[in-house]
Amino acid sequence: MSALSIEGLHARHGLLEAVRGISFAVRKGETLALVGANGAGKTTLLRTLAGAHPTAAGRILLNGDDVTKLPAHQRVRHGIALVPEGRRMFASMTVTENLKLGAMSGRKGDWSIERIVEIFPNLKKRLDHKTGHLSGGEQQATAIGRALMSNPDILLLDEVSLGLSPLVVDRVYEQFGGLMQSGTTIILVEQDLSRAMSVADRVICMLEGKTVLEGAASELTREQVTDAYFGLHRANSGRHVQ
Repeated sequence: MSALSIEGLHARHGLLEAVRGISFAVRKGETLALVGANGAGKTTLLRTLAGAHPTAAGRILLNGDDVTKLPAHQRVRHGIALVPEGRRMFASMTVTENLKLGAMSGRKGDWSIERIVEIFPNLKKRLDHKTGHLSGGEQQATAIGRALMSNPDILLLDEVSLGLSPLVVDRVYEQFGGLMQSGTTIILVEQDLSRAMSVADRVICMLEGKTVLEGAASELTREQVTDAYFGLHRANSGRHVQ
């Protein structure tokens, strides 16, 4: 059974249909990268999965249970955690306090502050510092750590590298190794194709709210994904979705 299944999902912004009939499944422990140009619907899709945006039609199944109608806080308790675009830290609170907020869902699991620091060692000396005084990379690590503290089955990461310098992004992705090996199921939205494909097991490309290409990251080339990214058509090893 898939950890997460999406069946014919639709989501709207007023009259604009931002997500149009998307269906896919994610296996337990898999890292899935969602790529596509600005406006493709990636962030809306993640927010819909997390319950932060309403579902217009379709179903969201978590470990076989239908969570489509559950509000966001209940989805956290069921095991879906979102790291939103822009991180959204509580700037006047310390790293430790932000991390402890993630544990308030009450879900049991192995994630702890000590384990977060093992994966993101740059936080070790910053636990007592207010997050408003941290670097962008440290804030991103804290945001991911806060989500992990809820012991999620599904971790949704939206634009990990947004607003960060290339050097800081390199450091964040270097630390991803431990996260990927933790067994957490991850859906990652990332503008940088090379980075997304380097960490993902599978890639889905979105265009105008639809899935237009899906395949194993190891079987797709950057050129194939780029063609789908811009709506071009070329025979390749990935699966085109019309």
